[in-house]
Amino acid sequence: MKKIVLSLLIIIAFISCEKKDGAEGENVHITGNVEGLGQGKLYIQKIQDSALVILDSIIIKGDSKFESNIKLESPEMLYLFLDRGQTNSIDNNLMFFAEPGNIQIETTLKEFFAGAKITGSKSHDLWVEFNKINRRFNEENLTLIEKRLKNELKPNQATSDSIETAYQNLLKRKYRYTANFAVNHSDNAIAPYLALSEIANINITYLDTIQKSMKPDVAKSKYGKMLTEYIKERKTTEK
Repeated sequence: MKKIVLSLLIIIAFISCEKKDGAEGENVHITGNVEGLGQGKLYIQKIQDSALVILDSIIIKGDSKFESNIKLESPEMLYLFLDRGQTNSIDNNLMFFAEPGNIQIETTLKEFFAGAKITGSKSHDLWVEFNKINRRFNEENLTLIEKRLKNELKPNQATSDSIETAYQNLLKRKYRYTANFAVNHSDNAIAPYLALSEIANINITYLDTIQKSMKPDVAKSKYGKMLTEYIKERKTTEK
């Protein structure tokens, strides 16, 4: 379970594997356009057993528009991976929180991740909303890392203590914000997802609160079940 939690924190590099035959009862219809892409291949992937597996592969040749139909048991974070051929880029992987229904992805070859606009998924809308604030925490953390590195060149204990205090306060603010966001949106799979991907190491009391606040359908979702199992494991380990 801990490996599963860790896998949610990292966008894993593309892992080649065979695509499975189309599943019955496909309930997610994805349409999109990668403006500027004349030739290439797109892969729709998800994390399974700590690795990325392909749900669908789409060949782009001439027409930059694409379409895919997949099956999901519950809302889940997916990855749209762009194979640029011989050109490598850190802007090749686009995360999107998918859910049953119609989802549209509009992006460009130049800004595949940064310029993407995704509509049709309430779960994704909430993830974007969460990240507006969470991005500030990440930026503050990068600033503290820079200060820490500079201090290592000319060590100063007072500066070191100040940086550590600032970091601990930042962590508390991030944890508190994430926990509150999860509880306030306990009717969506974003709640257990954030608990696992952003604050898995938080005091177990907070995770308990999130777990108990989940609506029945969320508790039965993929991430709801994972959170329940993770909490059980934490309580067993910490006894």
